[in-house]
Order: sequence, then C-alpha cells, then structure tokens
Amino acid sequence: MSILHFISPPVPYFIDCGRAYYREGERHISRNSIGVFDFIVVKKGSLHLGEDGHEWVIQPGEAFILRPDSNHYGTAPCVSDTEIIWIHFHTFGSWEENSSMMQCLDNQAALINNHKQTAYLNHCEVCSIFLPKYIKLSQKSLDILEQFFKLDHEPRSLRNWKKQATFQLFIQHLDQEIANKTDSTATQLAEKIELYIRQNYTNKISNTLMQKELNYHPNYMAKCMLKVYGMTPMDYLMQYRIEQAKKLLIQTEWSMSRIAEEVGFMHATYFSSCFSTHEDISPLNFRKKFIGHP
Repeated sequence: MSILHFISPPVPYFIDCGRAYYREGERHISRNSIGVFDFIVVKKGSLHLGEDGHEWVIQPGEAFILRPDSNHYGTAPCVSDTEIIWIHFHTFGSWEENSSMMQCLDNQAALINNHKQTAYLNHCEVCSIFLPKYIKLSQKSLDILEQFFKLDHEPRSLRNWKKQATFQLFIQHLDQEIANKTDSTATQLAEKIELYIRQNYTNKISNTLMQKELNYHPNYMAKCMLKVYGMTPMDYLMQYRIEQAKKLLIQTEWSMSRIAEEVGFMHATYFSSCFSTHEDISPLNFRKKFIGHP
C-alpha cells in the first residue's frame, strides 16, 4: 500500500473543494504538475486514473490522492455517469511517497531532518502524518466529507475557517485509521512511552526506571518506539530535551547552565556536547543565529 508521509507542523492545509460530474464516455482531464495535492473521492460510477505510468480504477466509496508534482490523466472513459468529490490541499513541510509503512518509518528520521532544514522549525517538535494514496473510506470519513458542502451556506467570514478545521479533522481521521491498522499494541505502548518522557524529561530517566514505571522490558519498549517513532526511548528523550533547549535559547537570556538544568542535563558541558553533536552547531551559536547576541 503506497503511503504519503507528511511532517507536521505545518499541518497540510485545505485550499478548495468541489464536486465534478462525468457522463458516460468522458474521462478525467490530463494535467501536469498542478502544484497541489488532489484528493479524489468517487461517489457514484467509477473513475480510471493514471499517474506517471501507474493506473487505478477508483470505485464508489474509494479515494485516491494525486501528487502535486506528477503527470496525471484519465486512462479510460467512464462506463457510466460518475460523480466525484475533489479536495485540493498542500503543505509547506517535507513529504514523500513510500511503498509501505515500514519504508515510511525507515525514512522518518531523514525526512524530519530535511523538514527542519527547509521549514522554519528549528526549535519546534514535529510529528508524522500518514495518508494512504488509495483507500476505501469508512462511513465516518464520508460523513466528514459531506460537512464541506454544508459549510457552503455559512457566511464567507466563517466558511474558510470551518472548512480548514473540517479538513484537518478529516486527515486526522485517515491518519488514525492507518495507524490502527499497522500495530495497535505497539502504537499504544509507544505513545505511552512518549507521553511519559514528555512529562518527566526534566528528571533523570533510564531504561531501568521506565521498565519499573511502565512494566515493560526495555528491549520491547525500544522495539515499539523504533516501529512507531523511528528511534529508541533514549534517542527520543535526547531529541525532546534538545528541542526544549532550543526554545529556551531563543526565548530567554538564561545561561547555558540553567538551560541545561531546566531540560534535564546534569552538566552544562555535557549539554553543550550533546547539542552540538545533535544539531551540528553549539547552543551558544544557535542562540546568536536567531537573536544576534549571546
């Protein structure tokens, strides 16, 4: 199953939506690099689509995402009257298409690193959003889609805000569905570990301590975190502490010692060494880069 992997924030954002109708014998228009993602849902009939040499037939209740940077086209005429819903959306963040969830997770660290280089997210915690390229939609997803068109009766001052919120609810639901299909046990434990680290990162944390608190063997916890987040609990702890340190470096004038202590490092020298290794820049120079002085 091909999956589109997005790094957030920023969350992929809604641009426009509508309905389109094809009579028997008509086909989807050919377009090249339209610059937005085109999310197509077939309501009635069927739609024959091609993208860069690959072909699909989308049936009622199914959806397909066309890429913004590819050539897509109709591969055959509709055999009956066909109705679709289309949603255009885009992102300023990094994204890529992978052939499986395993490949997404294997590439996650590299995609996040690219994201931080290209987006203004030098001190922001990020996460992944996974959207299947081709999917049979649940009834709940179809119900959320219908809300887009009910919003057409809203005043313009409210309409765009509500459509953006509805779109985010829609992709959140799709992302959650694909997560539940992969390995719900691993996902639940990984999220429990992640939450424990976020709530306790200022304190001393070790694999032994987490085993005692969460009642799972360290090897199993590491396996689940690697599967869901692409890193071990200790790697996640280090990354989270560094991200919190970035915020303090930019938002305060605190000393390196105080920042180190605030984010859970025992010594300023160790903090500086970890930060430099992780970010390829010292914490002092990171601060200079954004606020112009030590």
